[in-house]
Amino acid sequence: MTITPISELNDRARDVFRLVVENYLGTGLPVGSRTISKLATFGLSPASIRNVMQDLEELGLLAAPHTSAGRMPTESGLRLFVDGMMQATEPSMEERRAIEAGISEGGRVEEALSAATAALSGLSACAGIVMVPQREALLRQFGFVPLNGRQALAVLVGQDGSVENRVVDLPGGVTPSLLSEAANYMSARFSGLTLRQAGEQLTRELAADQTALHGAARELVERGLALWSSDAENRPVLIVRGQANLIDEGTAADLERVRQLLEELEGKQEIARLLEGALAGSATKIFIGSENKLFSLSGSSVIAAPYRSGDGRVVGVVGVIGPTRLNYARVIPMVDFTAQTLSRLMR
Repeated sequence: MTITPISELNDRARDVFRLVVENYLGTGLPVGSRTISKLATFGLSPASIRNVMQDLEELGLLAAPHTSAGRMPTESGLRLFVDGMMQATEPSMEERRAIEAGISEGGRVEEALSAATAALSGLSACAGIVMVPQREALLRQFGFVPLNGRQALAVLVGQDGSVENRVVDLPGGVTPSLLSEAANYMSARFSGLTLRQAGEQLTRELAADQTALHGAARELVERGLALWSSDAENRPVLIVRGQANLIDEGTAADLERVRQLLEELEGKQEIARLLEGALAGSATKIFIGSENKLFSLSGSSVIAAPYRSGDGRVVGVVGVIGPTRLNYARVIPMVDFTAQTLSRLMR
């Protein structure tokens, strides 16, 4: 997509173009010359404004829907506005507090990410998205708490102090002493390793018949590691919140686009691949409409910012998905702030 350089627009064209875009982003409706003449302070008549808008249309920055005499920005026009004319507004204190609230409650990292994304979704009136960092936590201790004769609660404690519980089915013949034996073995042998490393070590020891475990205790250790490893591999790489925000009174005439967008949001793996492009960057990325193939049919925009771990590595991406007419000046700084807040959480 070829973008007209802003330097090619004279002052009159820039002023008219800015008013058209800002008015369109606020209402979602095409903007007519009479509306611009009432908003403008540069003293042009509606006829003169129409001529300027016609010039902007010929440059590919504005378009005229067949149902209206007004104009609306094209995707190229929105890109020019976002990159060269937009004046960003920092999040208010109330918005900052709303984003920080869920994170400050503690709990699992995924819960904090989900809470921050839900807050971002509500404030931006878009769907909030976040890529969950693929962290391989180091193990510290295992435990098994009997629930009944057939099941036990498997407890995993990480080096970072995190605690997670899962219900595991017990093999036949397991006694409380065998539960303790299996837990002690796992804690002694696998402390300081990741789940993947623990599984690989257990496989080697079993193949060489070097374990001190036999029978039901050995099977319990295998089941426990398999349960945790499978759980880690199947965790969602993407959390999406606030899809309902995409359906409001402004979408009544555009239901097919919204339906297409909601279908695209169901394909989380595809969205995750799109966001991986933001993992390599250090700044917020903005995709407008057909600039990305995934959302070319729904004509949606994506704003995504990377967040980092304590050592400065990019570990995930947070952002929003919404219509191309979203309030970029307000939403972009909001996404930036959410990414900064999540980076503090990861330290």
